[in-house]
Amino acid sequence: MATEQLTSPMADMHVSGSARLRPAYGFDDVALVPGALTIDPDDVDISWQVGPHRFALPVVASAMDGVVDPAFAIALGRLGGLAVLNLDGLQTRYEDPAEPLARIAAAPAEQATALLQELYRAPVRNDLIKRRVEEIKAGGVLAAVSTTPANAAAYGRIAVDAGVDIFVVQATVTAAQHRSRAQTHLSLRDFCRWMPVPVIVGNCVAYSAALELMETGIAALLVGVGPGAACTSREVLGVGVPQVTATLDCALARRDYRAQTGRYVPIITDGGMRTGGDIAKAIAAGSDAVMLGSPFAQTQEAPGKGHHWGMATPHPGLPRGTRIKVGVQGSLEQLLFGPTSRTDGTQNLMGALRTSMGVLGAENLSEMHAVDMVIAPSIKTEGKLWQLARAF
Repeated sequence: MATEQLTSPMADMHVSGSARLRPAYGFDDVALVPGALTIDPDDVDISWQVGPHRFALPVVASAMDGVVDPAFAIALGRLGGLAVLNLDGLQTRYEDPAEPLARIAAAPAEQATALLQELYRAPVRNDLIKRRVEEIKAGGVLAAVSTTPANAAAYGRIAVDAGVDIFVVQATVTAAQHRSRAQTHLSLRDFCRWMPVPVIVGNCVAYSAALELMETGIAALLVGVGPGAACTSREVLGVGVPQVTATLDCALARRDYRAQTGRYVPIITDGGMRTGGDIAKAIAAGSDAVMLGSPFAQTQEAPGKGHHWGMATPHPGLPRGTRIKVGVQGSLEQLLFGPTSRTDGTQNLMGALRTSMGVLGAENLSEMHAVDMVIAPSIKTEGKLWQLARAF
């Protein structure tokens, strides 16, 4: 596993008075180091598993309304990935979501958030939860859905009755411990115990929180607070950890939890990745799969038609996201497998991952967790004068 992951996440802390600081790194701050072995990319295994389900591709489409609808979930599932449908979104509030989706795409930038707040005031309908799960299952793929901890118990029963295969409990930050005078807290331990399908929980960025979440019995952990292209939680709340460090710390918790129990909990790095190189770095840091939003929102199959917004964007009192225009850049198959003429790594993501693993000598994702990683703030600028000049 990458060198930093073998040490305590607090090992590099700098103490100054009452303030405690340690370095934290994102994808642009690090580089992967080739070793003594290379492997033919065609011989690399990029599959991963959650619960009893094995997937050919280590990519998960995030539960955002501009990214996933039943048709998109079916398309990605048939290609070997997994898409997660948002049970708190437009698909379960409107009989025909095409009309509100079209209004969001057409809205001027200065009116988009207010419109989202208006459209998301419509109530979630239990019959539509059931229908959307059944529509995905009818496409012959696994059905995965997501909701907040507050709605997990109620929606979980409906989704299970409809045949859901994977259930995601997701919030900006999720912890095994929660304190509130006003609300009843979801017991993740009890929820995982009675749910007959794998439960994925997120989001998390810290060693201690990751370890406690794994102890509740979750099937996989989502890592990332605020790195998504449409998310503004880092600006609004001031919280978050760059994704490489967050993944390293949570993977260290996974290693220690496995040593104690013998159970392996997959980690899914959620957000902040645009290129095949970003995905390779996330996996080298310890993730088993990545959750992508804006790259999928740019595909022809995405329901947002070139627009993307986060789950917290329509919050009625404190929006923590914004609608962004990402454009339509190509098909889902082109994004994942090419062919492409783009030289920036934003298409043929799986080809890039396979090639990266090949030159690093990693035959599978477990071996990719062991490759060497270095802090390299000049990795994207060293020797790139002409490329940088062309960008202006």
